[in-house]
Amino acid sequence: MKLSGRIVSIALALCMVLGGVISAGAAEFEARIGHIESALQPRHQGLEKVAKLVKERTNGAVEFKIFPSSQLGNQRQINEGVQFGTIEGTVSAAAFLGGFNPSVSIMDIPFLLPTDRAKAQELRQGKFGKELLKSFGPRGFKAVGTWPNGRKNFTSNKPLGSVEAYKGQRFRVMDSKILIEQFSAIGASAIALPFGELYTALQNGVVDGEENPLDTIQRMKFYEVQKYLVLSEHGAMEDFILFNPSWWDSLPAKYQDVITAAFMEVMPGVEVHKEQAQKDALAVIKKAGVKVSPLSDADRATMRSLMYPKTIAAYLDRAGSEGEKLVKLYEAEYKRIVE
Repeated sequence: MKLSGRIVSIALALCMVLGGVISAGAAEFEARIGHIESALQPRHQGLEKVAKLVKERTNGAVEFKIFPSSQLGNQRQINEGVQFGTIEGTVSAAAFLGGFNPSVSIMDIPFLLPTDRAKAQELRQGKFGKELLKSFGPRGFKAVGTWPNGRKNFTSNKPLGSVEAYKGQRFRVMDSKILIEQFSAIGASAIALPFGELYTALQNGVVDGEENPLDTIQRMKFYEVQKYLVLSEHGAMEDFILFNPSWWDSLPAKYQDVITAAFMEVMPGVEVHKEQAQKDALAVIKKAGVKVSPLSDADRATMRSLMYPKTIAAYLDRAGSEGEKLVKLYEAEYKRIVE
């Protein structure tokens, strides 16, 4: 009996020690971060690197658990989860956020960001970018930064050799008044179609062309049913890094700083990875026989001058005075950085 009791005492003590070790190793703050891209995409791989840095630099106090490929729902459901606190964070494309925050639809404006990557980053991190992040606050999000996620290019089954060539052509767009006005400004028409119907619509001639990043054009095989591609890089595809405000506010300031710094540190690598994906996709597209041409500086300037007034008007029609303030800030920053 004495031996048996001693064994029990040792076992209990061992459990207490192991329990203490497990408890000591558990994260004090956990965040589930959901997104809709696959685990092979730059967004997810960047998030994995951020998670590693955050865990290391907080000595395990903060842990991110990343859920790719819509595991936590579609992007709208994930965004709502972040708002309501059932999900702690997400990295979401701006295109999925306009319904939550009309101000962010400024990212739909064509030629918004300069082609020079360093200047584009200066615009993101300057007064304009900071004000855009602040606009998420009243909508139930804490926005801590942005990541570039490629740029859109024009494709069509009809020649795109000049701005005049776009007249009368029909392009598929997301359901956005800004994007509809983008094409209207150069005499083309825009038809809002679900993404899943685009390949068939191009194949059957329902639309002549579309706009997407090169890796999307390649991955979705749109190049199989398109003859021409213009390297316009007219549309910035930006990701916004969002957290639930209550979860964010529960963190000590030093951990907030660690998280923000980690996202910014990883960002250049995400962009490099995305740029490589564009180059690889372009090689596949060219090999398939698609006629690829650059957008000349003259045509770029012409397109921007025609598209900007109409798309800004469409944006302000929805974003109101808040959007007007953001536009003025953008124009001042753009002039300082680019012009």
